[in-house]
Amino acid sequence: MAAPVSRTGARVERLPLARFTTLGVGGESEVWFVSDHAQLAEAMEQPYRILGGGSNLVIADEGVPERVIRLSGPLAERDLEPDPHLSTEGEIVTGWVGGGVPLPGLIRQLQKLGLSNLEGTVGIPAQVGGAVWMNAGTRYGEMFDGLHTIEIVTPQETRQVTPADLQWGYRDSGIPRNHVVSRVRLRLRPSTPEAVLEKMDFADNARKGQPKMKTPGCAFKNPGGVSAGRLIDEAGLKGTRAGNALIAPEHANFIVNLGGATAADVHALLDAIRARVPVPMELEYELWPERLPGLHSPGSQTTDPHQPDAHRDGPAT
Repeated sequence: MAAPVSRTGARVERLPLARFTTLGVGGESEVWFVSDHAQLAEAMEQPYRILGGGSNLVIADEGVPERVIRLSGPLAERDLEPDPHLSTEGEIVTGWVGGGVPLPGLIRQLQKLGLSNLEGTVGIPAQVGGAVWMNAGTRYGEMFDGLHTIEIVTPQETRQVTPADLQWGYRDSGIPRNHVVSRVRLRLRPSTPEAVLEKMDFADNARKGQPKMKTPGCAFKNPGGVSAGRLIDEAGLKGTRAGNALIAPEHANFIVNLGGATAADVHALLDAIRARVPVPMELEYELWPERLPGLHSPGSQTTDPHQPDAHRDGPAT
């Protein structure tokens, strides 16, 4: 049976959100697949959330009551041809790149074209819109290194801004929560495929110690420039398990799904970290729905790796 469509042609289905997240957690919700601005505007007429690559997301086991919007069709396509009116000899400004474009594939294509500025984001399993909205990045680069124009949609309007118009910074674009990044133009520097690949390999090699299991990525931002992973490790929490979620032995700022983990398991580990680390810790994860800091998640208990009966996955080092 074909999925129902909205009055503007958006496909609407109730689906488990776990399939759209890198953690593999999240209950069933109403998902809108929108492919143009008219469909996006209709989807935004009621309370909504935008779901991109799901790489920094922990969704409740019950799902969410709001509409969940996925960008598809033309809003998930890319035009990397240089815009002749905006490009110069030393800088290429591309056509529009949809917010629903997967970032890893985009980075690989830019490498093959010998276009530089975004290779520091290699390995981030996000879509372009979400990556721009949170200014995703690594120690070697971030999304705002390669942005020229950002198209932002609200229920009232569609407008275009530049990075200079925004108060952006570390893991923050300055774009308000109820705004959707529908498309962007990239600002890139001509290079060679070999030179770009070398930078990508350098950035990727720095991630070798990160876990390979299902994970939303780093759980907390680095407070005051201090490594969050080191603080969690020093608190003795590396290897702590709650249900089927684990603070990764490879890197303490990662929570992984051992298979069958629930959102309650993950929340229990986040609570344990906040309770044990002696400095305030700001979440890198986005929680659906949001909850008050320090509120313990019911139905899940943590096991300390330093207790004899703790469940472990490898040594805590």
